[in-house]
Amino acid sequence: MSFKPALTLMLATVLWLGGCATRAPSTPDMPGLPDAPSAEPQGQAEIDRGMASWYGERFHGRRTASGEAFDMNAMTAAHRTLPFGTQVRVRHVRTGQEVRVRINDRGPHVRGRVIDLSRAAAASIGLLQSGVAPVVVLAD
Repeated sequence: MSFKPALTLMLATVLWLGGCATRAPSTPDMPGLPDAPSAEPQGQAEIDRGMASWYGERFHGRRTASGEAFDMNAMTAAHRTLPFGTQVRVRHVRTGQEVRVRINDRGPHVRGRVIDLSRAAAASIGLLQSGVAPVVVLAD
């Protein structure tokens, strides 16, 4: 008696059933992380969600995309599409700490990141040590 056809059928069934398995929903910018329930009061719209990073001394004094000099000690940030001068709040997802920043530059220039904070802004929400962290960008 040959077990090969039965084994093939069993393997095909396991693979087919495995394809029907479900996973927790994920956020497009952070695959595998479930969506957190929204704790924002009405009127505080979420603009973006994903990973944030920071930039500092190497760019201090250089011109930003808006034309002003970059000040690593100011509460500023770089975003790909928000208009210059827009004020937003950035919330560290893990700690809940928030910082209010003004968009004055373009970036980040690394795939998968949604905002680059100045050194001072990153320090105020505990982002300096890790360098990157999940955040929510909220309308101010």
